[in-house]
Amino acid sequence: MEFNEKLQELRKQKGLTQEELAEVLYVSRTAISKWESGRGYPNIDSLKAISKFFAVSLDELLSSDAMLTISEDENKQKENQTRNLVFGLLDCSVAIFLFLPFFGQRVDGVIQEVSLLSLTEIELYVRIPYLFIVFAMIIWGILLLALQNCQSAFWQHSKDKVSLSLSVLGTLIFMVSLQPYAAAFTFVFLLIKALMLIKWQ
Repeated sequence: MEFNEKLQELRKQKGLTQEELAEVLYVSRTAISKWESGRGYPNIDSLKAISKFFAVSLDELLSSDAMLTISEDENKQKENQTRNLVFGLLDCSVAIFLFLPFFGQRVDGVIQEVSLLSLTEIELYVRIPYLFIVFAMIIWGILLLALQNCQSAFWQHSKDKVSLSLSVLGTLIFMVSLQPYAAAFTFVFLLIKALMLIKWQ
């Protein structure tokens, strides 16, 4: 008997509706419906709660294949959350460009090191891309941190690509415009992101 059939049988033996079981396990009724229809498995914590509530062992609830599937899903979810956290923090970290002297500007023949907000002695068509890329990275970083549990297929498919693209674009913009400190900083972040993605492929 598969897990979904066992769960349904155990629930009915206790005379519980899906809503009542959901309240006991602190999950949504939709989650119970999904598990009972065989469209997914609970996470480890929910499995322990089910095992305890119905006084059955995990071995009785799950086959070894099902346990392996759940374990793999948990690992993927943890990797995804870790990646979101690291990418989000790295992207938000470029906010230091606004306040620390990462940029050079020539004033009266002397090159001064200034922050992005103090970078006023350059052409507007150069300054605007700097501000755009920095604020785009900060906003994307905030989104990565705020939407860690979002399961939208579009979000899951695009979040890492956008973060990487912004880092590549930032590195190129700063390199082409001869801002070595800012370019080196964004390149290091790009390298960290690339290594993380390679590790978890």
